Amino acid sequence: MSREVLLMVDALAREKNVDKDIVFGALEAALAAATKKKLHDDVDVRVEIDRASGNYASFRCWEVVADDAEEVTPSQIRLSEAKQRDAGLNVGDTIEEPVEAIEFGRIGAQSAKQVIVQKIRDAEREQLVADFLERKEFLVSGTIKRMERGNAIIEAGKIEAVLPREQMIPKENLRVGDRVRAYLLKIDRGGRGPQLILSRIAPEFLVRLFELEVPEIEEGMLEIVSAARDPGSRAKIAVKSNDQRIDPIGTCVGMRGSRVQAVTGELAGERVDIILWSADPATFVINALAPAEISGVVVDEEAHSMDIVVEDDQLAQAIGRNGQNVRLATDLTGWQINLMTVEESDRKNQEEFLEIRGLFMEKLDVDEEVADILVQEGFSTLEEVAYVPLNEMLEIESFDEDTVNALRSRARNALLTEAIASEEKVEHAADDLLSLDGMDEQTANQLAAKGISTRDDLADLAVDDLVELTKMDEGRAAQLIMAARAPWFE
Repeated sequence: MSREVLLMVDALAREKNVDKDIVFGALEAALAAATKKKLHDDVDVRVEIDRASGNYASFRCWEVVADDAEEVTPSQIRLSEAKQRDAGLNVGDTIEEPVEAIEFGRIGAQSAKQVIVQKIRDAEREQLVADFLERKEFLVSGTIKRMERGNAIIEAGKIEAVLPREQMIPKENLRVGDRVRAYLLKIDRGGRGPQLILSRIAPEFLVRLFELEVPEIEEGMLEIVSAARDPGSRAKIAVKSNDQRIDPIGTCVGMRGSRVQAVTGELAGERVDIILWSADPATFVINALAPAEISGVVVDEEAHSMDIVVEDDQLAQAIGRNGQNVRLATDLTGWQINLMTVEESDRKNQEEFLEIRGLFMEKLDVDEEVADILVQEGFSTLEEVAYVPLNEMLEIESFDEDTVNALRSRARNALLTEAIASEEKVEHAADDLLSLDGMDEQTANQLAAKGISTRDDLADLAVDDLVELTKMDEGRAAQLIMAARAPWFE
């Protein structure tokens, strides 16, 4: 009988082109399933086949559980009982006992065959997916084989892939038999084996389609730096040329628009704007907002945002229908874009000017004229006045060396006073927070420094907010917030 086992394993491995260990594992699972039915369906059985001789043995297995466990299943054993067999056992260990092996010839043949075939199918699917990934094929083409709850099941060669309904282009009517392209979004390794999950709305799908239509991209002469989409409606891609002889926009558009039209046709008519990428963020944002004309740009690198100034008649075009143009430009560039008219910009600049002038007059104890000079020379904070190189401040014609030294000294004293006051405030707030169960000094100081100074401040936070502020785990964050909210429930 052992020879029969080895012959069958060898034949199946050759026929299905899988490793013999896969077939051995499938056969062990089939024998274990048959043995379980003979003993009791709820027991745990392990079958081990000798790879060289074909002989096999069966074992009944138990997981060791605590004596006070409320319910013990047929595949579990209490610790005290297990220790009677082996004193060295602990909770979580497994013990085994040999049982009579089912004869190979008497196994429910159909059951065994089903288990073996399923295991081999899973192994085949894993191999197909591995080959697929090795070829780095992220653009998948295939035919819709069937529809399941709105999801399209696509046959791509020997692989079945899923295009979920939420990953389809809005208002797109896909039917069985249609040939479609999609981007490989992820691989879902569930209980049914690896499943390819596709998308037709991912920005990467747009990029792959252009790579297909524009050979210069594959050759490295052109590069798509980023992409943003409003699926089925409008999209933007940013392109750069790695070869000065090539016009990146014209190359992507193609002769009489042939290349971009091919992409648009695949995307159910989605309009694609091709934007020239620039290493200068302001220029890149201006390009991304085309066709709107920009009057001015103010860059805030710290906040990673830009104030974009446009004339009144250009504002609607810059915003786009339902904010589409500015939203896509934000996604494309990665910068937060704040659109404003010239009038709004002037008003904002005047407000900022007055605010900074007031700060300098109060903290540096200077008159309006001196404060105005500082603002006009580009100073906006006390830190800049205190620590900008002395030579730079001496270049201001209206100031002599004594004035500069006096201003720098006053700025440093003001900063020191603020730091001391801030530290005292943090200490006071931290003391209040430390009275909470589960709070430690480091976390209390960290929160107080970020403006979370009372129990109520902490209670108003969401768990995600607290995790982001402190980098603690979600469990502890939830515990602290509930402790802060305890008075709400009293």
